[in-house]
Amino acid sequence: MSNRSVAAGVGLAGVMAHCGGSPAAAVKFLAGAIASAPTAPEPYAALAELWQDRRSELKASLEGDGSLSAVLAQAFFLFLDGDMDGAVMTLGSVTGARPDVAWGAAPWFSDARFLGAVSAEALAEACLRTLDYGHDLDTDAMRERFAPWFHAIEVVSARSPVPESLAAMARLPRSCGRYELSFELCDRADAVDRVMWTAVSRAATWRVMGDLEQAAASFECALTLDSANWSLYLDLADVRAEQGDFAAAARLVEQGLEYEPHEVSLRAAGAAYRTRLSGSSDDLKTLIALAPELANTTYRNLLIDYACAGPKLPRSLVAEADRIRTN
Repeated sequence: MSNRSVAAGVGLAGVMAHCGGSPAAAVKFLAGAIASAPTAPEPYAALAELWQDRRSELKASLEGDGSLSAVLAQAFFLFLDGDMDGAVMTLGSVTGARPDVAWGAAPWFSDARFLGAVSAEALAEACLRTLDYGHDLDTDAMRERFAPWFHAIEVVSARSPVPESLAAMARLPRSCGRYELSFELCDRADAVDRVMWTAVSRAATWRVMGDLEQAAASFECALTLDSANWSLYLDLADVRAEQGDFAAAARLVEQGLEYEPHEVSLRAAGAAYRTRLSGSSDDLKTLIALAPELANTTYRNLLIDYACAGPKLPRSLVAEADRIRTN
């Protein structure tokens, strides 16, 4: 056995499965053993035996069970059944919930059968699921835990370079501070076909790195590929605002409104950037009215900060906007 925790977990699982008559409880013990030593093969061997001997009972007990142990087991069972896409997406959900455990170090995750069959689309979706909970992944410890994911990305992207999928995959290494891998995926995607999502992914990486001019250039490239996409105008406007060019930001928002005149984020951004430029009380009132409709409170507060720094605004109106930001 790899360590005492693994030995204890596997042993208790055996008792629960064969003497206690509870394969679901056995799965819980085996998941605990995997969490303590993700590379250990023994818990997976025990799960495989359970799946072979008690499949119908396990299916019934795990159906609708959203616990981490149940979902982790389901990922491995999908692998055993040859459903590599389902396996990777399910493990992505587990990893997103608990990235402090190196779930990707599981022996099956580096198995040639898995890496040779999983689709680029499914791996991309799995990468996005690892980011669902917004955990901070830009640390040395996280980069080490996600090393098996980076390996899978490199193997699958080389075998099946689907541009949209590679652009989505690039979000994971970017979140982990592996910027060179993120750019490598974008380059690989561009070599197949230039698509808007790759340009957006590249822009996001430059932005995280603090190179706003390169980010703007990439968003401009994205616009050449999809000139009617209102969100791209907003993305580029936000970069120009971050650079302090509020006149350009306001112009870009107006261009976006030509394609989606009722989009609240565009209308709010336009009001904020015009307020910053001219000190317009009417525009600040518009922003105050729209602010409750903005779901992203961080973005809402940024727009309010920009607007309230406009020239010669009435103090009472600035105070009203500030109250929205602080509530």
